[in-house]
Amino acid sequence: MRTTPAQAMESAGVRWHASHVTYRIAVAGATGYAGGEVLRLLAHHPDVEIGAVTAHSNAGARLGDLQPHLASLADRIVDDTTVEKLSGHDVVFLALPHGASAAVAEQLGQDVLVIDCGADFRLEDSDEWERFYGIPHAGTWPYGLPELPGQRERLRGTNRIAVPGCYPTAITIALAPAVSGSLIDPARIVIVAASGTSGAGKALKPNLLASEIMGSASAYGVGGTHRHTPEIRQNLRRLGAIEPKVSFTPVLVPMPRGILATCVVPLGEGIDPHAIRAAYERFYADEAFITVLPEGRWPLTQSVLGSNRIHLQVTVDQSAGSVVAVAAMDNLVKGTAGGAIQSMNLALGLDEGTGLDGNGVAP
Repeated sequence: MRTTPAQAMESAGVRWHASHVTYRIAVAGATGYAGGEVLRLLAHHPDVEIGAVTAHSNAGARLGDLQPHLASLADRIVDDTTVEKLSGHDVVFLALPHGASAAVAEQLGQDVLVIDCGADFRLEDSDEWERFYGIPHAGTWPYGLPELPGQRERLRGTNRIAVPGCYPTAITIALAPAVSGSLIDPARIVIVAASGTSGAGKALKPNLLASEIMGSASAYGVGGTHRHTPEIRQNLRRLGAIEPKVSFTPVLVPMPRGILATCVVPLGEGIDPHAIRAAYERFYADEAFITVLPEGRWPLTQSVLGSNRIHLQVTVDQSAGSVVAVAAMDNLVKGTAGGAIQSMNLALGLDEGTGLDGNGVAP
């Protein structure tokens, strides 16, 4: 178990309050979209101090030249991502390419809270990992989705957190009440989720050029090949589904941020259609960052832009005998950096929503 600075003070007989403890934070991969978003949110967190900002390929550059929106951190010089630069911090965020976090994490001590924004430690099944990622499995860490039943208890006091994928976050939230309540048939789950281009990262790719994406939408990772598919199935099993079968089709759309996930699942045999909405309202009644919208109002990605919130709607298509759940989310906030900080707060014993905003940005 990691000893936090607050616990060390308490054991020494020093009186403290969580809000008076400052945690020193390092962010590796600080020049990418995920790393930049972690820094943007941490800059307003009252209980942290931002220490090292690192990025291997951009070492030596001024952060403001690469992340010009981070005005308060603009004059920071980006360090190389080395264990020496990341050591001496209370918390280290790893916003690195898939497969790169494990080697760094194993060299950081157990007294450091390490939060991996990549995929390295999300999956429990090593065969699934190797099938979808093609490299050896590094292990499994506590999963950073607090809204999953029982997950908050697993995150409190932990020293390792695996941040969920953005698609699995939206889809799990959309389906959790129906799956955990045995209200649907998990053997036939069809999901189509549209995402903005930032989900693909900052590296230059021909299909993400403005001339290619503007005015166009395209499906990709079709037929069960997308890397988030095993993570979605894993979450559904955690919610009680036995051998869930998921057909997941992601769609790239011409917007920088956002996910709109539409999930269609057969209504369970003998289930009263009127029970569905009530189940969703009960399940999320106490969740600060999940909003079940009023009936007839459907989620918009623009409504959650920049926020740590998910907007959710559910209905029953009685002609098809299906439950239709739709979730909208900012993939870089609740889908990555916001979810990471929400989980960090739990691990450090802080209020879960500290430093996070449920308000979006409009227009």
